[in-house]
Amino acid sequence: MSLAVQDLVIDIGGRRVVDGVSFDVPDGARVGLIGESGSGKSLTALAILGLLPDGAAAQGSVRWNGREILGLDDRQLAELRGDEIGIVFQEPRTALNPIRTVGRQIAESVRIHEGLSKRDAATRAIAEARRVALPDPERMVRRYPHQLSGGQRQRVAIAMALACRPRLLIADEPTTALDVTIQAEILDLLRALVRDDGMSLVFITHDLAVLSQIATHGVVLEDGRVVEQAPVSQLLTAPASPVTQGLLRDATATLWRPGGGDA
Repeated sequence: MSLAVQDLVIDIGGRRVVDGVSFDVPDGARVGLIGESGSGKSLTALAILGLLPDGAAAQGSVRWNGREILGLDDRQLAELRGDEIGIVFQEPRTALNPIRTVGRQIAESVRIHEGLSKRDAATRAIAEARRVALPDPERMVRRYPHQLSGGQRQRVAIAMALACRPRLLIADEPTTALDVTIQAEILDLLRALVRDDGMSLVFITHDLAVLSQIATHGVVLEDGRVVEQAPVSQLLTAPASPVTQGLLRDATATLWRPGGGDA
């Protein structure tokens, strides 16, 4: 299955925040959307899944496996999310219910989309917790989000997003809030899961050093417009736009900072 975004435009309160963004994500591809804060990368991702904030309006085309999904109603989008397309956000607290155990939250998706019984879904939740390398998964699924570390909460969010084996994962800056060591572990985990499941990936970041570790193709945005598209290897060695050149300087500074090489 493939994703095709064509001439995507997003307006909020009469202001154009995304202006004619186009890119493709072929089956099994790993594509990064990269740019500074306010470049439109996260809004582009939210538009794909119909999660734009109130007051935002999207035009253009977003086709998933040939089907136009921009403008689908809430019920149709709910069927799509989690089942065919999963999403992981920057801060897992936004995705986790603080008063429900993490096991129930992982199980909810498979109960909704696969019709599993409560018992089978609970068993599946443990398996998914083990798959994302949560320690002692049988005990971990009985905990609440506040009882987990930031890295563990992000692993739970990943388990929730991937429980139904979607064909596309959208990861919106999933490592930004984590320290360098945990960031590397989460990137390793995502890379392995995407590879093992044969998923496509849209990875959103402001950090070219991070992008180089997980994506093969980059789409660079500035002020809501695409300013460059190229293999990540080319963005690292011969960036064409001033925006990408600036991102490369920032990435180089990060990699040469003491301890930065572990990122």
